[in-house]
Amino acid sequence: MSSGGHHPGVDDLAVGRALRAIRVRKRLRQADVAEIAKVSPSTVSRLERGRMDRLQVGTIRSVCAALDVRLLLQARWEGGELDRLVSSRHSAMHEVVARLFLELPEWITSPEVTFSEYGERGSIDILAWHPATRSLLVIELKTEIVDVQDTVAVLDKKVRLARKIATDRGWRPAIVSAWLLVADGRTNRRRVEAHRTMLRNAFPHDGRQIAAWLRRPEGRVLALSFLSSGPRRTTGPSLATVRRVRRPRSASEVPRGSTSKAPPG
Repeated sequence: MSSGGHHPGVDDLAVGRALRAIRVRKRLRQADVAEIAKVSPSTVSRLERGRMDRLQVGTIRSVCAALDVRLLLQARWEGGELDRLVSSRHSAMHEVVARLFLELPEWITSPEVTFSEYGERGSIDILAWHPATRSLLVIELKTEIVDVQDTVAVLDKKVRLARKIATDRGWRPAIVSAWLLVADGRTNRRRVEAHRTMLRNAFPHDGRQIAAWLRRPEGRVLALSFLSSGPRRTTGPSLATVRRVRRPRSASEVPRGSTSKAPPG
């Protein structure tokens, strides 16, 4: 329990004091911060006093962003068990994608490609190279989508640096594409649905299109799809593990008399 509120693992009073100190350093009033964050001045005051118990995380993040502060919330569970659980899910996704590429022997794949370029460090989950068409594919695996904007920004950075990373490996790509693979599940589907427009603009292609493109790479793709790592009835690897993120249907496509909405994927 925190010392100033009810956000486990967060010292509410310390966060409040830090935000107030930064605000003062920037010579801003609480009203100024409130206007930037699109919240009430009383909310800013409450946050600075460490009264975070009834504030939504999104509200707290908005105030922090107004002060150029990034608030990191870290989940802990039974010592190191959570890290091992998340790692095992990520490894399972790696395994599914590895099996998928067994169907595509013309591709060369490299997992966990670390980089340090122009002062930026990180790791690409899977870097895939198609020599015949000089197509490079940056694959990002997400077991859980927490911050959609951050997910898009991080992948954009990796795509931007991928050409240099590939060149250092002796690959000279003509085209760099990206594929965001999200673990299939209700929570991730809800988050994708909640940010459908932004994600559709960033990733206009879906699972069906990327599956076809992988067999015959032509042009550039920016794809988002769900990956099911559960057991399949058929044996052997299959591109069927990749699920579509469907486009919303127009009114003319909805059967007359139907009021149900199409699922996100």
